[in-house]
Amino acid sequence: MELTYLKTFCEVVACGSYTKAAERLGYSQSSVTAQIARLEEMYGAVLLERSGRGMNATFAGKSLLPYARQMLALSEEAKAVVSGGEQGILNVGSIETLAAYYLPHRLHRYRQRYPGMQLKVTPGSETEIIAAVKSKSADFGLIFDCAYEAEELAVRQLRAEPLLVVLHPEHPLAQRPDIPAALLAGEPLVLTEETCTYRRLLIQELKTSGIAPRIEMEFGNLEGIKQAVKHRWGTAFLPRYAVEEELLSGSLTGIPFAGGQDKFFIQLIYRKERKLSRAFLAFVAEMLEA
Repeated sequence: MELTYLKTFCEVVACGSYTKAAERLGYSQSSVTAQIARLEEMYGAVLLERSGRGMNATFAGKSLLPYARQMLALSEEAKAVVSGGEQGILNVGSIETLAAYYLPHRLHRYRQRYPGMQLKVTPGSETEIIAAVKSKSADFGLIFDCAYEAEELAVRQLRAEPLLVVLHPEHPLAQRPDIPAALLAGEPLVLTEETCTYRRLLIQELKTSGIAPRIEMEFGNLEGIKQAVKHRWGTAFLPRYAVEEELLSGSLTGIPFAGGQDKFFIQLIYRKERKLSRAFLAFVAEMLEA
């Protein structure tokens, strides 16, 4: 029962609400409240406190949280080993573009091979994904950045991916072989959120060239950005995998960005000490497939 209580505790912390945690777990709110009360009784400390409209972990709760996540992760690992590695939960943290454009058909193939595996994909920023893998709340992370290294994490570079200046097909720059930062001076830009790694690269390259970025719009999703470019509201900066369909149809044009010397890679990360079951090894292999 303690693992059930710990899972509920982690969910309340993640949601910041008893009500939302109950909805996600399929419990009544009174059941969630009772489980937290029982857990606090077991550990002899108040673990959650109300702050504004939500619930936050107390100092004791923050101290318990990493251990709770580790115990839950170890429980799932044990289930995978005992079951032969073909049943269990696989948690993947992924940046939004990869979740939308790289993962779907690979997860479809994986599900056909391992129908007993429950897949949970959680979008987030690169910083959030790396933290989730390190804290064991995610089994794998998918990031898009320059070659990443961390002592405690294994990193698989799945493939290098070009960064494109994305334009309306009738834009004056649409016929160029490449576009250096200097040609983007005064260009209205339609960009992703500030936490995005390739956005940071573009802004840095512009500033290095002495150009003040003219950010016209920001979107939290890729479809909004692409629609803005199609309506000629501005120019975007995206990895090729995010616009492959539009490039094939001719609805958008993508020109290689001439700035930035470091290659960007789609990368899979996981903890080095993790014992990978057969199903988890198959997931790694599937991510490497085209």
